[in-house]
Amino acid sequence: MTVDAHHHVWDLSVRDQDWIPEGSPIRRDFTVADLAPEAAAAGVDRTVLVQTVTVAEETPEFLALAAGHDLVAGVVGWTDLTRPDVADELARLRSLPGGRFLKGIRHQVQGEPDPEWLLRPDVRRGLAAVAAAGLVYDLVVLPHQLPACAEVAAALPELTFVLDHVGKPPIASGALDPWAGDLRALAARPNTVGKLSGLVTEAHPDGWTVEDLRPYADVALAAFGPDRLMFGSDWPVCLPTATYAEVLDAARRLVGEDPRIFETTAARVYDL
Repeated sequence: MTVDAHHHVWDLSVRDQDWIPEGSPIRRDFTVADLAPEAAAAGVDRTVLVQTVTVAEETPEFLALAAGHDLVAGVVGWTDLTRPDVADELARLRSLPGGRFLKGIRHQVQGEPDPEWLLRPDVRRGLAAVAAAGLVYDLVVLPHQLPACAEVAAALPELTFVLDHVGKPPIASGALDPWAGDLRALAARPNTVGKLSGLVTEAHPDGWTVEDLRPYADVALAAFGPDRLMFGSDWPVCLPTATYAEVLDAARRLVGEDPRIFETTAARVYDL
């Protein structure tokens, strides 16, 4: 079977997703029930539900969703890493209904103007608390922030860092560097893992082919290896560019059918 290590859900009646432009085909509700038939048809039996907004209420909602749906095997949530009581807050989240499904924490570092936000003392203290709680940390960053990722991974060897969307490479432009070099530097740290997700979103908006994605997937696979690379659909963010089945098919064509990439790496890293 297959693990989808990265997808989202949202309900616009609960809160707005202000990052979604007006008129976008994904500016509507998406639920686990919407994903379930797509996942079943693709042979996906477990998923990791990942935060979308920096709102404290979202993580408890996601934990409750995981408790109520067999498909969702883990949650990557959000909390303010800079709060002085972050360790207590992580313990509180794990005590909530579905708290056992909390596997990791993520923050939209890509939106931080400081390219070295991850290196701030208050952030590093929060990351150390994530490690102490036995959780992983998902990195959602832009290519220019990769050097800071490598530096913080070196400073916190006890924490596993998962690089979402393999650092959002500039696929639309066709450029590889400096993204490729910075990715290799990050992957040289043994406590890092890559997530083969989000590539179709970074491709040219007028369309993409598997060959457009291949140079970037090749760099990621060579850098991390299949024991430290996992598949994620990034559904429903992928939908303006590709269906769920098309994303999974593209990944298989890019890296083969290696069960480590499509199941065991995610199961191990997220303790599913």
